[in-house]
Amino acid sequence: MTAEPSSNRWISAWPDLLAFVLGLGLAWWFRWQTTDLVWSLWLSSLCVGFAMIVWQISEPLRALLVGIAGDRSAAASGWEKAAAIALFTGGTLFGLGFFALHFGGFHVGHSIFLSLIFPVTSEPARGLVDLDVYAEVFRRYWWFLPAAFLAERHGFKKSYRETDTSVTTEAIAKRKARGDSMAAPYKNVIRMHLLIFFFVGAHLLRLESFLIYAVVYAVYFFPWRLLRREKLQAALAA
Repeated sequence: MTAEPSSNRWISAWPDLLAFVLGLGLAWWFRWQTTDLVWSLWLSSLCVGFAMIVWQISEPLRALLVGIAGDRSAAASGWEKAAAIALFTGGTLFGLGFFALHFGGFHVGHSIFLSLIFPVTSEPARGLVDLDVYAEVFRRYWWFLPAAFLAERHGFKKSYRETDTSVTTEAIAKRKARGDSMAAPYKNVIRMHLLIFFFVGAHLLRLESFLIYAVVYAVYFFPWRLLRREKLQAALAA
């Protein structure tokens, strides 16, 4: 059983370092304060998280379409293929609708809380859900999204190929990553929730500084998956 050297894995994390530098550079360039940092993390959690959900939910449909496109046999008629596509499309749309309400609901709840403590504009909110606030958040902080997508790039890998059933560390790590793929967006929500409380505490204690923001971004962009992989490799080697 062979395993990828630890040094090679950490070298492969250079995009995470790039995302960290990019995100921190934006915060420095635009002179973001706590309000800006909190809302940029909220926006990235919503956009990147839902994009990951769309990617995972649509995987069976994409796999079916790839299989049909490469199938040159007459094993299935055109009607059978069309029925399969319609069935998978319906299931995909149902899943997307469910998670749009469920995942989106978490962020709506967070946004209501944030609007009370870190208002984006001086205008009073028009109801609990103010679309103008969301439009303003996107207008101000969309710059942060490329760094966030870069940091979460592993959630968008193609995984509908044949599963490797071997017992190597790499194969086990890949299967575990696929199993955790749907939980990843919600883990980001929990992380965002904890960061919000941290920012609130820092704001009340007047600890707001660029150093504090740098530490938070370091935690946000750190490739924790590599530590989990090393832990798994150590457990298998024991």
